[in-house]
Amino acid sequence: MIEALLLGIIQGLSEFIPISSTAHLTIAASLLGVIDPNHPERWTAFMAVVQLGTLGAVIMYFRREIRSMVMSFLRENLIHRTAFAQQSADARMGWLVLLGSVPIIVIGLLFKDAIEGAFTKDLRVIATSLIGLAVVLWFVDRRAAFQRTTATMSVRDALLIGLAQAVALVPGSSRSGTTITAALAAGFTRESAARFSFLLSIPAVAGAGVLEFLHELDHIQWAEGGMELAGATIAAALSGYWSIAFLLDFLRKRTMTSFVAYRVALGLLLFGLLALGAVSPLP
Repeated sequence: MIEALLLGIIQGLSEFIPISSTAHLTIAASLLGVIDPNHPERWTAFMAVVQLGTLGAVIMYFRREIRSMVMSFLRENLIHRTAFAQQSADARMGWLVLLGSVPIIVIGLLFKDAIEGAFTKDLRVIATSLIGLAVVLWFVDRRAAFQRTTATMSVRDALLIGLAQAVALVPGSSRSGTTITAALAAGFTRESAARFSFLLSIPAVAGAGVLEFLHELDHIQWAEGGMELAGATIAAALSGYWSIAFLLDFLRKRTMTSFVAYRVALGLLLFGLLALGAVSPLP
């Protein structure tokens, strides 16, 4: 149970903070030795269920915005059809989230086998991605204009940020990290970039999490480990809710430098552990 709660907390914290949940879960699993090499599907099933905890966190945190967005979208597109240019900000945001989700759906389906294969669990790839995106994030954060809010977001912005979200399919890059970086490059404030990143995560996390959960349902041993699985999911939801609140408040006052430094340090540490043989490239 202690290991399950720890993994759930790691998932919740790292899903929204731009430090890569895949990297942290894979590293933690390798160090704890919780992945059974004879039954790797059980680890996939565990991650699929725990990911639904972070989905619950973002829906709960933005429940008012989501309700307003969904109701406005349905009303202005199905009940009283309104031209896109004349739609309310909430209805337009619904379109932007949907359009921004298209790239990761298309790319995720096209490269499904590679994503589910050894590539996404390779610690060398994860270490490289941690450092690589850190450099890009540092450069963008230093040069960004920080003048725009989501009220000025265009379809082009949403698609570009959506393409950045698809880059997060490379392990270690971080979904929130890639989307926030793209939004900053487009001139958005740090807080606005994070807010859209979180809203954009809903279709992606819901789609991947639910589909993976249903696919791996046969591998979930409810009689053996069900309590631990439930505990990890709840821990992910609670820590995820806290991490959303933390990051939004943090970015109102500070830069991304702390996350850049952390990503570089973790990537270098991981390369060091690999060189010493303390961890194997594949868990």
